[in-house]
Amino acid sequence: MYESFFGLTGKPFQLNPDPSFFYGSRGHKRAFAYLEYGLYQSEGFIVITGEIGAGKTTIVRSLLEQLDSSKVVAVQLVSTQLEADDMLRSVGAAFGLPVRSVDKAVLLASLEAFLCQLAVDKKRALLVVDEAQNLAPGAVEELRMLSNFQLGDQALLQSFLVGQPELRGMMQSAQMQQLRQRVIASYHLGPLDKSETQSYIEHRLKHVDWNDDPRFEPTCFDLIYALTGGIPRRINTLCNRLLLAAFLAERHVIDTNDVETIAREIGEEMGSESMLAPVAAVSGGSGPGEGLQPTRVDPSVWHRHFNQIEERIDRLERTVGGAVDLLHALLHPEKASTKPGGPAGRR
Repeated sequence: MYESFFGLTGKPFQLNPDPSFFYGSRGHKRAFAYLEYGLYQSEGFIVITGEIGAGKTTIVRSLLEQLDSSKVVAVQLVSTQLEADDMLRSVGAAFGLPVRSVDKAVLLASLEAFLCQLAVDKKRALLVVDEAQNLAPGAVEELRMLSNFQLGDQALLQSFLVGQPELRGMMQSAQMQQLRQRVIASYHLGPLDKSETQSYIEHRLKHVDWNDDPRFEPTCFDLIYALTGGIPRRINTLCNRLLLAAFLAERHVIDTNDVETIAREIGEEMGSESMLAPVAAVSGGSGPGEGLQPTRVDPSVWHRHFNQIEERIDRLERTVGGAVDLLHALLHPEKASTKPGGPAGRR
């Protein structure tokens, strides 16, 4: 709604992950480097964790877009609340194999034959498992067993496990000892810092030809950082509403009073998970835009306030993405097994 009013060429703060908006913070660059290193190793597991909305999916999509599909067949699983047999069928379906009415032994044989043929064709197989913190122990074990497939001394399948912080704890459990021995690199993606938050906002605006309209008062950035904790999706949610409110009010300047007002509105929409308390903590109770103390906000506060809406957004993205990929697979079955992201779904 507001793009033409501000002379923008697109939506700068859309919630859906978009690799074209990739912002290379220190943490995001390092996570991307770990994934690249994992690809170079061509075996084992790479584990990437981070809070909801930290940018994990954007990093993975950025990497997938750079892959040469003639050399790497990459698929992505998102619906990971699966038991062992369901996991195997999901992997088979992701690679375009028939999985209905076949028993486990036949399915494993089909997967191994498919992966061997890829190796013969000088191609590699990459499996990206998103929301991996939801995997059942049996499903994890099946993934580990799939990593045993080899042709000579060449591993036939490499896997990236991407998930929320709970995945870190899960990986440390005793039953994950054998899987840990296959992990060649792991990285936890943290939030943006204060300066990166401002750079991130300006980066996304400049990507759609922003020319300082609307203009953000300098103190806005510290307040936005305090309210969002530096989590990219939370920044997107708040800034998108800020631009919408400025458009509706026909204003071309955004100040801290606007930020506080919109943060409160978001909190009120979320019912008991109100943003009023963190706004008061940030402003020190001295009135809008005064006495800012962004570094004193308890991160658990903003985590509670945004977590509910972010989980709903995650579920919606997975549902819509899965439906699109399924439709594509049905309409173009010959392309299903070679498309980055695969027919198993995207996020």
